[in-house]
Order: sequence, then C-alpha cells, then structure tokens
Amino acid sequence: MAARPGCGSGDRPCGARVCLGQLGAAHGIRGEVRLHSFTSDPAAIANYGPLETEDGRVFEIKSLRPAKDHFVATLAGIGDRNAAERLANIKLYVPRDRLPAPEQADEFYHADLIGLAVVDRAGEKLGTVIAIHNFGAGDLIEVRPDAGGNTELVPFDETYVPAVDVAAGRIVVALSKAESEMPPPLRERPSVKRSGGG
Repeated sequence: MAARPGCGSGDRPCGARVCLGQLGAAHGIRGEVRLHSFTSDPAAIANYGPLETEDGRVFEIKSLRPAKDHFVATLAGIGDRNAAERLANIKLYVPRDRLPAPEQADEFYHADLIGLAVVDRAGEKLGTVIAIHNFGAGDLIEVRPDAGGNTELVPFDETYVPAVDVAAGRIVVALSKAESEMPPPLRERPSVKRSGGG
C-alpha cells in the first residue's frame, strides 16, 4: 500500500493542495536554491507547472539539476542569494486536481487519505485520519479517536489497514486481538505502496 506524494501532516484534504517539495538553503550567489522533491519520480516536480506556497505565493521552476541528495533549482523571479535565502524551508504545493490518478489500486495520495473515517471490520466508526507520517520504517496513519484522548499511529499496511475506500470516505483498521481498541501506538518508531502483512 502506498501513500504519495506528500509532507505528512502538512497535506491538505482532497480538493485542496498537495505538497510536492520543500525548498532548502540558497545555493551560490545567483539565486539558486536547494529543492527536496517528494514526488515518485523526483525530477517530475518540474512538470507540474507553477507551485504554490502556504501563504499563496507562486513559483515556477525554470531549471533543475541533481545534486547529492537534493536538486538545485532556479525559480522564476529569484535572481540573487538574498532572495533565495528568504525561501528556506518553504513547502511547495499544487492543487490536488492537477495530479494524475494513482497508477495502482493500492496507491493513494496523502491528501486523499486525510479526513477519511476510520472504521473497524463491522463498520463501527473509531476515528478520523488526520495525518500520514513516515519516519523511515514505513507509512503510519495518525488517527484521532472519536472517543477522545491521544491520537494513535497505525501502520499503513495490509495487516492493520486491510481496506481503503476513498470514494466511500473510509478505511478499515483491524483491531487488536481484544477487538476493543485500535492497534497500539507506535510512538517509539522514529507516495508509497502499502506494504504486505507480516
């Protein structure tokens, strides 16, 4: 099962915007910036047209070249180091409707998952997906329980999430053996396929 592309809790619900990348430090003196891409094909970030910031500014990527673990980008209207330095850590978004449908049935955009109802196998509502995270060991969905209390982190794999129905607005979460609570939170564990069970 995969969730792509996105910035975890920075994503917006379906119908709004999806985070495709984040700007880093300035590079050189001519206004170039480091760019971290979150798209499945990292270089494809330049193909989505103008990118928006959270505060409504719009940037167009004029050129993009690979570096060690990022890209170096030239943005239209950014011509010197001072202007580039002011862009550090800014996230870049596109409207959700500008993105193609996921290619495989078990791939999902983060923005399409956020806001979905979380139900058990019997259809009883347990909570709502509020964010998607990946700390290096696979995707986790963050669920706000309807009963209140702390949010829960649930592995986004076929064992814990056997069914996702974006059209119906819900995901099914397999409860613990006691069938009375969501899987235990994985708080100690620091666009993607849902991994197989195991």
